[in-house]
Amino acid sequence: MSPTENASASVPSASDYILDNFEQSDRIAMLVLNRDFSETIQRITSAQKAASPEFQAWLRYKNANGSDIYIGMNPLRQDASTRTKEDISTIRHVYLDLDHGGPQGLKSLENSSAVPKPNYVLTSSTGKFQIVWKVEGMSLDEAEGLLHAMAREFGGDPAATDATRVLRLPGFANKKYETDFYVEAHKESSATYHIHDFKLQIASQDSPRHDYYTRPKPQSSPQSNLTQSEHDWAFAKRALARGEDPEDVIRKIAQHRAGEKTNPEHYARHTVTKALAQLKDQTTPTAARLADESSNQEPEH
Repeated sequence: MSPTENASASVPSASDYILDNFEQSDRIAMLVLNRDFSETIQRITSAQKAASPEFQAWLRYKNANGSDIYIGMNPLRQDASTRTKEDISTIRHVYLDLDHGGPQGLKSLENSSAVPKPNYVLTSSTGKFQIVWKVEGMSLDEAEGLLHAMAREFGGDPAATDATRVLRLPGFANKKYETDFYVEAHKESSATYHIHDFKLQIASQDSPRHDYYTRPKPQSSPQSNLTQSEHDWAFAKRALARGEDPEDVIRKIAQHRAGEKTNPEHYARHTVTKALAQLKDQTTPTAARLADESSNQEPEH
């Protein structure tokens, strides 16, 4: 049921939301992003500490001063210091970001028998929703294949199809607009789901190795001596050569570099613009057109 129609749905606080979705000892990533000052802060800490009054007070202070507040939806290894796919300890959630055409996508999801009732529906801004399911027993590849299949089926954001994704934390203001919009999470179910509860067809193109920005695992490839920037560059060229939208490629790179780069969006746009320029020199009319369009865009700040 839509959160606008379900007056009785539970609306948890940020602390309750964290502790309902994670074990207290889970290591989770909290991301604090201030676009005005190009400030990105990532804290990897226990769910218990993230939910504590002291940590929540710090998040409220940062939010009041212009920062957006996000939470990684899958716990990390106990020794993790970054939020990469190799750092994920287990798949705890799958999700769907209904950014464009949100009300229609949400209605389609509610009327579908292909997915179970979500645990949470977050209203992230007017007409935009983030849908969360608790899961267990899924591999990373299964989860990412499912994420991509759901995005395709319900018109979700294709950039929100990796297991390291951060979503908005309820109770905090969305700072992307002139007027603050406070994110709410409506609890719809307490169930925990398995891969067989999702009836979507996961096609070959939904495999992470085809459509996602995937960091190569250490020692798994002759390219493992490359720097992360070189991996970003190689990914951008492959994705663009396959005909992916440059803006989607920019979002994927920026998402994976959040917490590592001061301005991940600017870095990602610069990387993709250079890759487009090289393709233009090599090449096809389509690549040349994309390079021309990208070179006329101002970097995001």
